[in-house]
Amino acid sequence: MKEKILIVDAYNMIGNWPNLNKIKMDNRLEDARDELLKELAEYKKYEDEQIIVVFDAMYVPGNAKTIKDKQYDMDIVWTSKDQTADSYIESLAKEKQNRFTQVIVATSDQAEQWTVFSAGALRIPARELFGNITRTKKEVQKQTQKLVDKGLVIRNTPFDEETLLKLARLRDRLSK
Repeated sequence: MKEKILIVDAYNMIGNWPNLNKIKMDNRLEDARDELLKELAEYKKYEDEQIIVVFDAMYVPGNAKTIKDKQYDMDIVWTSKDQTADSYIESLAKEKQNRFTQVIVATSDQAEQWTVFSAGALRIPARELFGNITRTKKEVQKQTQKLVDKGLVIRNTPFDEETLLKLARLRDRLSK
């Protein structure tokens, strides 16, 4: 099975995800970046794939750097002031894509999508990744609720599972 690497064009996500774009429009770009990283970190836990988040330096001037963030368990890249996130992502996708690794680039930039696709990487638009994350959250909530419900039933009753099943059948017969 191929290792998966998801490369995320961060500001493209911020501009295309409704919740993050609203935060950005309220002149809280740093909060939008933090929220994006939180969302991706939660998604990473469920999907168990490597995620590399790339930010343009045009919004945060300084030296280029890549950090392995312990809080989010992701690689976070800040490009140099003369390099766009697109050019960095394109070269990274070409470098990482091979027969053992499947690179997926999250961006809605059409030109960037075609460039990474020509290098063998897959592409996913910002809205589709947002939808995947939303579905994943719902699935986690559903599974958590099932575990909580099961735990509460077992913990708060003196009856074992077999007795609970018999009582449920009796209830169903009586309700007819």
